[in-house]
Amino acid sequence: MCAAWEAEAGVAEKTFGVRTTQLRIGIVLSRRGGALAKMLPVFRAGLAGRLGSGEQWMPWIHADDVVGLLLHAARGAHIRGPMNAVAPEAVTNAVFTRELARTLGRPAFLPAPAAAIRLALGEVGAVVLASQHVEPKAALASGYRFAHPSLAGALADLVGRPRSPVQVEANA
Repeated sequence: MCAAWEAEAGVAEKTFGVRTTQLRIGIVLSRRGGALAKMLPVFRAGLAGRLGSGEQWMPWIHADDVVGLLLHAARGAHIRGPMNAVAPEAVTNAVFTRELARTLGRPAFLPAPAAAIRLALGEVGAVVLASQHVEPKAALASGYRFAHPSLAGALADLVGRPRSPVQVEANA
């Protein structure tokens, strides 16, 4: 589906002369829901652990940086084509699990075996256990400066301490 969507965007650019940029958005970390909201109760209860082997890559990004990249791409006349909207610090599931547990001050020692995940989640289990090592090369090359480049900093902002107002830098 992604390839078809990007191909159609290319048609729009060729047919109508409209500059297009396609953001490939990773796992968005936000205090308003999504993946992190589903993880927090298990982590806060001290019942978390790596998923499967924990070796699968998790391309994550802070919600502030998704907005920042959208604004950056819209304003940057030099920006065209696909852009990975993921943080520059790539982490595995095991590293993500350790860092979220550390930020919350909770243990994370109960791994979820891959077979159990597949059994419980069916087709969604394959998505949960998938691994994608993605880097934001185009975003960085275009001059975007991430507000939350590290997982530790992103998690601290989202769940580790009270939030102070943060303005998303548009990097214009």
